[in-house]
Amino acid sequence: MSILLPTISTSFIVISGILVAFGWYAVAKRQIEKHMKIMKWAAICATIFFITYVSRTAFVGNTHFGGPDSLKPIYQTFLIFHITLATVGGVMGLITLRFAYKNEIAKHRKIGPWTSIIWFVTAITGATVYTLLYLIYPGGETAGVLDVIFGR
Repeated sequence: MSILLPTISTSFIVISGILVAFGWYAVAKRQIEKHMKIMKWAAICATIFFITYVSRTAFVGNTHFGGPDSLKPIYQTFLIFHITLATVGGVMGLITLRFAYKNEIAKHRKIGPWTSIIWFVTAITGATVYTLLYLIYPGGETAGVLDVIFGR
């Protein structure tokens, strides 16, 4: 089993999370131009992650948890938590970016910190899923996304 595509996609989501943290720091220091550049790169990295992940899911499938059966319920719960965060964070990210590009700064400032926190946690949980699937335990077979999420 090749872990090239999962490694690439996970790398981009981790980079995106790190950039979000740097972007948040820059705006806290009132370095608005720097904040804008960093957040654009964070969005680009998140988009590359999304394209890589969706492509892999469509053409290869997702990887079943290969660890012990006793940990599968905990892993499945963690995976659902991660997917929920990623979905919410992705939607909030698009809304936050829209507010920035439309120069609706008050709305951007209100939602931005929440979006950043959710996205940062999403990057951490995504890296954890990758670690559990490919580094700590041998990855299982690949299957459709719903089969993997619900352990069928």
